[in-house]
This record gives sequence, C-alpha cells and structure tokens, in this order.
Amino acid sequence: MSSTDNLASEPARPISWYRVPIPRETLRQLTERSDWKGFLQTVGYLALLGASAAAVFIVHARLPLPWLFLALFVHGTFWAFLLNGFHELVHGTVFRTKWLNAFFLRIYSFLSWNSHILFRASHMRHHASTLHPPDDEEVILPLHLPLGTFLSCALVNPLGMWKVVRQHVMHSFGRLRTPWEHLLFPDRDQGAKRLLARWSRIVLVGHLAIIAASFATGHWLIAVVVSFARFYAGGFQWVINITQHIGLQDNVPDFRLCCRTIKLNPFVTFLYFRMNWHTEHHMYAAVPCYSLSKLRKVIDREMPPFKRSLLDAWKEIFSIFRLQAANPAYQHVNPLPQRT
Repeated sequence: MSSTDNLASEPARPISWYRVPIPRETLRQLTERSDWKGFLQTVGYLALLGASAAAVFIVHARLPLPWLFLALFVHGTFWAFLLNGFHELVHGTVFRTKWLNAFFLRIYSFLSWNSHILFRASHMRHHASTLHPPDDEEVILPLHLPLGTFLSCALVNPLGMWKVVRQHVMHSFGRLRTPWEHLLFPDRDQGAKRLLARWSRIVLVGHLAIIAASFATGHWLIAVVVSFARFYAGGFQWVINITQHIGLQDNVPDFRLCCRTIKLNPFVTFLYFRMNWHTEHHMYAAVPCYSLSKLRKVIDREMPPFKRSLLDAWKEIFSIFRLQAANPAYQHVNPLPQRT
C-alpha cells in the first residue's frame, strides 16, 4: 500500500451504511474492470477535447471573433468534465490494468489543475462518512447557490484560477491551508506531504512551460485551450455536478437519503463519466462507472425513483430551497420503497 492510500490517519467515526443486498457472484461481475471500456471512456473523452480544441484553431483562422468565443465556450464546457474523469480515476476502477489507471490519472490531474494526492485523501473520507461532518468536509450541507459563483463558472473565472494557483504554490512549499488539510496530512506523515508538494510543483512548472512556450512562439491559443481551459465556460458541468447531494439529508447512514441519481442523455452521461448514477456510486464505490447503470437495475427494487432529467432534479432542488427559506432546518427526505 502506498503512503497516499491511507492519508487520513485520524480515524472517522464508524458508520453502519445500509446497502441493498446483492448476490456475491453478481457483485463480482459488476465490479469487474475492463481496459477496453476504460479506453473508450477516457481516451474517447480526451479525443473529444482534442476535437474541440482543433475546432477553436480552425474557427480562429477562418471566422469572425464572435465565432471564436462560441468555439471557446464549447471547448470550455467539455473541458470542465475533466473533473469527473479525474474523480473516477482516483477511485482506481476505470482500468483493469493498474498502471493504465495511474497513467491516465496523472494526465487528467495535470490538465484539470487537480491534485490526485489531495483528492484521494479527502474523497476516501467523503465516501466513508458521506455528509457526516466533521468527518466529511468535502461536502457540507446546506449548499448555497450564489449567482456570482455560477456566473463566474459559466463565463470566466479569474478568482477561481487565483485560488487554484495559490493552493498549488502553498502546497509546493509544503504549506497546508485548512484544518481539513492538516487532518488529511498530519505532521507525522512527511512522506505524504512530500508527494503533495512534488505534484503541485509538477502542475505549476508544467502549465507555466505551456503558457510561456505558447506566447513565445506566437501560438497563444495553445495556452487558452489547455492551461486556461479550466477557468471558463464551466457552468454546465457545475449545474449538473452540484445536484449530487444538494438539499438532501446529512447525518443519515443511508446513501439513498443523501445522494441524488439523475437520468441524462447518453452524450451528457458520457461527458459526466456516468456520475449521474450517484447514489449507486456511493453505495458500491468499487463498481466501475461504465457498470453503474447495470448496478441500478440489480438494486432498483429498493431504490427511490431517480430524476428523469436534469430539469426534474432542479425543480426538486428549487422546491427544497423554498421550503428551507421558511424553515432553515428542513431537509428533503427521498421516498423509499417498502422492503419485501
């Protein structure tokens, strides 16, 4: 086991999570990983990013400036979903071959300005203690939706870029920012802190090199479609991603009550790395993303109805907000079927 596999050395409170029972052989089949399915998802998505980046260059060469802004908006919209691919690769379930998972994890981490070292430590606690503060500080309810946050994500987000760069700079010097980070990387685990610092240096130096080379050669669009792409046109991904837990219950030992599943069209499901099956993902996190829809069919008898569309999910969320405005302590309770 590597030193990053169990970074959160301060133990969380044990939670006896309810999981819909599955026959052992069925679960074994569902948790099987596939290199070719992993390639279809991860390389297919990277190919889409390459195509949208190429479209930006073609539009820049042939069409007026407004069309360039449109092409960049589409590219940034696709690029934002790198976060979800990064998330899946952190779980280590995308590829059967471990080194392939590790290889693509680092590509996705670098392109999205993320740290797999930090996120793995945080996210394993999120799964073990979902919405049970203070053991899970990755998502804390109630979540709010300030208009300014959405607009900055949807358009251009210089403040977000400043925060990301600042975090990597601090980590590169071995400095932690928050009590949560200090919990995940205690002083006695210097090896993990060195890995965190090393990766932040790779991200900073790598993107600085891309930006410098692109402007030095006059091909400034390279920096725009690679190093800056995380920081514009991320509104669509944000609108989808935030639905995972918002408005639901915290401090309950049942993923069906604290996670939300949404049915999306096949293309958006692909972009989102199948994380619309979010309750299923939390209940059986070892199941690869491309098998979550199969998992749903197996456990459907005990699951609450999933939202039929993103619009349906947001109708529910806004309804919850109206009730919370009258009663701040209100939390929506997903309806559960009677057990047979």
